Amino acid sequence: MKKFLNKAKSTFDEHFDGAGGHNQQQVPMQEGQSSIQPPTPKDVTRFRYHHGTNMGSVFILEKWLTGSMFPDGAPGSSELAAAEAWVKKEGVDHARQRFEKHWREYVSDGDLDWLRDHGKCTTIRLPIGYFTLGPPYCEKTPFRKVADVYQNAWHAVQQLVQRCHQRGIGVLIDLHGLPGGANAQEHSGTNSNKAELWSSSRDKDLATRCLLFIAQQARNMEGVAGLQIINEAEHGADAKGMYEWYDHVISEVQKIDAGLPIYISDAWVLGKAASWSQGHNSIRGRCNPVVVDTHCYWCFGDDDKRKSPQEITHEASNQLSKLDGKDGNVIDHGAAQAIVGEYSCVLGEESWAKGGGNKDDLVRQFGNAQSQRYQQRAGGSFFWTYRMDWMPGGEWGFKQMTDSRAIIPPVSLTLSSGDVHQRIQGAQSQQQQSKQNAVGAHTHYWDTNHPGQYEHWRFEQGWDVGFHDAMAFLGMRSQAGQNGGDKIGMLDLWCLKRLRESGQGGKFMWEFEQGLRQGVKDFYASAGV
Repeated sequence: MKKFLNKAKSTFDEHFDGAGGHNQQQVPMQEGQSSIQPPTPKDVTRFRYHHGTNMGSVFILEKWLTGSMFPDGAPGSSELAAAEAWVKKEGVDHARQRFEKHWREYVSDGDLDWLRDHGKCTTIRLPIGYFTLGPPYCEKTPFRKVADVYQNAWHAVQQLVQRCHQRGIGVLIDLHGLPGGANAQEHSGTNSNKAELWSSSRDKDLATRCLLFIAQQARNMEGVAGLQIINEAEHGADAKGMYEWYDHVISEVQKIDAGLPIYISDAWVLGKAASWSQGHNSIRGRCNPVVVDTHCYWCFGDDDKRKSPQEITHEASNQLSKLDGKDGNVIDHGAAQAIVGEYSCVLGEESWAKGGGNKDDLVRQFGNAQSQRYQQRAGGSFFWTYRMDWMPGGEWGFKQMTDSRAIIPPVSLTLSSGDVHQRIQGAQSQQQQSKQNAVGAHTHYWDTNHPGQYEHWRFEQGWDVGFHDAMAFLGMRSQAGQNGGDKIGMLDLWCLKRLRESGQGGKFMWEFEQGLRQGVKDFYASAGV
């Protein structure tokens, strides 16, 4: 495998030399020098399709998932309720030991091996709270009296990220619980039933400090796929100043690590969030790549409970349509990239009752529809959830839904190392013909249908980059001795990255982007993935 990837790199470097300049024998002088280099393992971790799951109730407790971490009579269902109850019952030292044992052991090595080998996970979404960062971040918050419980919590996060990385699994660090609460739910860390972040400058400042700490730490942590700065922000007027705060956080994180992907909540309005993100994801900008996190559930609203499983499955097959017209053209619109940060196979009993068939079959159809759709239209999807007391979790459980074939990974992740090798070899054997066909079709279309002056060499150059990028992503796991192959899932953001690195400009830069996308597409067609 390695010799094929080395050959690909050699071919790649014929078009973009190691110093970043273009091959002047083949193309005219450009507006700037290219800094394009072959994809790195970090690139793959950040820009591949993220097939995964939320890790579960590890660093943010929810009683319905981990009742074992709540003493009898605990007055609440949140992380704070559990921490206060244990401190009251057995003192802060014993409570800290109890929590540290949970952080250390609740997700076992066997769990991580299953996620890699059977779940085919590329990435997990790891919810944490601001209190997880330790006592300095608990001052003047509801966690101040139990702050010592969290002395070693961040170290436990680092250890879990490392354990995942050792298995080739990336981690999206999700600051799920924000000071004051980005929403009024218990998963914000308390049972206050309030979303006070939006009305408190002090809470926003603390949240920003937390995120900058994580960004600084993540620079030296292998396997971090991105940083989610918020989870499930309140909708509309209830989250006053949300986008202004996003702007501020991104500008500050940029000073620390401008390459770290930043994930935001769409506040339940995907179209608006995608449009906003396009402004940041512009070829003229240099800020962090921004990803929109949207959540897809059909089990909570009364409208959904009135629908049959078949109707909901049909809806799932068309989900994410708000991205239509926003992605696919970075030069004109900026990049619009979304992931489904949470979804499940849960429907209300009222819906299941309308199914008229075997429930297991209906669950499988619903899960399959979601898997297929998200792989088509999103940069990744994370099931809710993996780890809970009542494994394997029913329709809430990634393990049970994977074992029952309701949730299906991308085909490329199911391949053996040898199969990946053969597919890359086959694609390389077709490369020149594929390129000739693509360049010929592009040139013929524009010269025939819209006669004029073009710079079609840009399309050819983009095609070479796209083909070799896709090949490098697919083969990266084999270099590490692992099965499976990754695809470029964050394609809009990857195109943005390559466009920024290309050194190109001018009115025909769009030909480079079209060539890049076509090269990626042609490689996958040739490799059968």
